[in-house]
Order: sequence, then C-alpha cells, then structure tokens
Amino acid sequence: MPTLHFNQQRRYADLPLHYGQVPQWLAQRMSALGGAIVEAIVIDYGKEEVLRKLSDPFWFQALGCVLGMDWHSSGVTTSVMGALKKSLNPRFKDIGIYIAGGKGKYSRQTPAELILLADKTGLPGDELVRSSNLTAKVDNTAIQDGFQLYHHTFIVTDVGDWAVVQQGMNQATGMARRYHWHSRQFNSFTKSPHTSIYGHNMGHILNLTHADADATKTGILDIIQEKPELMMQEFQQLILPKHHDVRVEDVNLRRLGAMLAVAHEKELRDFDSLLMLEGLGPRTLQSLALVSEVVHGTPSRFTDPARFSFAHGGKDGHPFPVPLKIYDETIGVLEQSIQKAKLGDNDKKSAIKNLSLVAQMLEESFIPDSSIEKVIEQERNDSYKYDGQTVFGKAKKPIQLTLF
Repeated sequence: MPTLHFNQQRRYADLPLHYGQVPQWLAQRMSALGGAIVEAIVIDYGKEEVLRKLSDPFWFQALGCVLGMDWHSSGVTTSVMGALKKSLNPRFKDIGIYIAGGKGKYSRQTPAELILLADKTGLPGDELVRSSNLTAKVDNTAIQDGFQLYHHTFIVTDVGDWAVVQQGMNQATGMARRYHWHSRQFNSFTKSPHTSIYGHNMGHILNLTHADADATKTGILDIIQEKPELMMQEFQQLILPKHHDVRVEDVNLRRLGAMLAVAHEKELRDFDSLLMLEGLGPRTLQSLALVSEVVHGTPSRFTDPARFSFAHGGKDGHPFPVPLKIYDETIGVLEQSIQKAKLGDNDKKSAIKNLSLVAQMLEESFIPDSSIEKVIEQERNDSYKYDGQTVFGKAKKPIQLTLF
C-alpha cells in the first residue's frame, strides 16, 4: 500500500452558489482597481508574490470584497478572475502576468490561449498546457468530492511560474468549491501531487483507479481513504456561511475598528507618514486603508475577508451599496501612486502602505466601542452622498420623519 503524502499548501474555499451577472458599472471599476492592486504588488514584492496571494483562498476572498463583490458568494471567483484577465493581459509586456481560461466555454480555450502566448514569448507551451490539464483533471476527476468544475483560470508569469484558480459546483448542496494551486508549492506531479480533500459533510474522497491515472500520463499517486479529522488538519480551508448580510461573527471588530479610526480620527490623520494623502476625505481613506492591506498585508491578516467589504460595499447592497465616488477616487489615488513610483517618486505609495501599518499598530490597544450594525447603518444612510449603487438601482437619501 503506497504512503499517503499530504501537500500542506492544498487550499480550497466553499461558498454559497450565486447566480446573475456583474453590472457593467461595477465590472469596469473592478478591472481598473484589480489591475492597479496587482501592479502595486508587483512593484513592491514581485510577480511571484501575486501568484502566492492568488493561491491563498482567504486573500482571494478579501480581494473580491474590496472590489465590491458580495462578500461570501461563489460569484467572487468568476468575476474577480474575469476582471483581472481583462486588465492584465493587454499589459503583459509591462507587468508580466497573463491569465488564460475562464468560465464555461472559456475554460476550454485555456490550452489554445497558452500555446498562443508561448508562440509569442518562448515559454514552454506544452508544459503549461499539461499543467493546466492536470490541475483540472485532479480536481474534477481524481478527487471525487461531489463538485464538477465549471471555471478554470491559469495564471502564468513571463518566467513560467503559474497558479490556478478553478471552481466546481455541487447542485445537491447549493455550494461551490474553489481550488487553488501554486507551481512553487510542489516539485512534480508524481513526487508530491495534490491529494484528497474532505468536503463539508461529503464523506470520504477517493482517487482515480490506476488505469485512469496511467491514462493521464501523470503518475498521480493513489489517494486512499483517510480519517476526516486527519485530513482537515492538513488543508487550509475557507468555508463561508449562506447568510448574505455581514454579521459581527464574520468580522474581527478590533481590526475593523482600528482601520476606521485611521480614516476618521483627525489626530491620527496628522501622522507625518500620511501627509501625502491630505485632502482626501475620511471615507476614501477608509477604502484606501483596506486596499493597502490587500497589497501589503501578511497571510494572517485575511482570516476575516468580510472586513474588506467595508471598502466598497457589495453589488447586492451588503453590507451597503457600492459608493461609486469613493471607488473612483480610490482607483485614481492608487493609479497615481503607481505612476509616480515608476518615475522614482515613492512618497504617495509609501503613504498608502502606511495606512495599513498605522491601523495594525493601533490594534494592540484598540477597544471596539460601537457595534458593526451601527457602522453599516451609517454607511447606508450616507450612501446617497457617494453615488451609492446596487444591482437594484441607486441609493436614495433617507426619509426624515418630522414629529409634530
């Protein structure tokens, strides 16, 4: 009997299935802000860091939230990857990151897109296609967890490193499962392959038979049945609830409160390190602080991805409508900082980074003094001031009741 090897970097996320499309007014902004966030990461930390972050389900969910998607839905996967593909591919020569594939029929175009990229760049196209096929084969066929893939995206850099973000659907449970891969987390598909996943209340998960494994020419090691509690210790997982609204148990109030303090407390905004952001309103600083954390935060900072929905709300109105004025100003400030950094002026880029650093500094002594419900209520009441909008329409000014 072969030895069962666990890959410590096996990552997945379970999310409630959501249907519908992202409205154009949000899709355009998601592409602009998502592209700016990725470029900012590349400038400070390199392309490999982008792949590492994309392979982290918690960070990925936080990114989707800061871009204005519903904080917990399956739509985050397809919408975020679609937005990044639209933004990054035309700038491949400058940023060095390319995204192939997508949802449904677009996922089947992945091999052709990778070969076309290889023909233009000299990257090993056949190897990239093989890796793409194998990741899909493992998650869709080798791992029998009840989820059938309908979305596959392959992210590759100009030096050949890659990551995969793909998602499967389980109609019986009304859930979607997102799978994350990173090429630097294993040496080969034969020596350290991705192994079994134990899904929420789905029972044991089995491998392909030996014949099927041979047919894929991958030498995927047998995956045997194992105790669920042992499997769960090995995998990083993100299982999100079905409730749509953002609740107190979904957010780290100390982190959220410290971030709000940085944006709204006048004495904190006078920090020398933040002076390059003077002139921006507190609401924009609130969004920038969360964007800053998406760019610069360490993995432990993303255990409560719902917190990042307090940057730009959500398209369905949870926790509040998307504030278009704030969203556009956030994009403008971030893009301006990137352009200045390319010219050697890093002051504004450093100031944006310091927003999240100051918030982290405050957390040690910060004691939340208001409920999350009050924060959400205030955001909804003020939404009309910032051109708040959802898929249901524009936010309206609250009706003031006059008592006689």
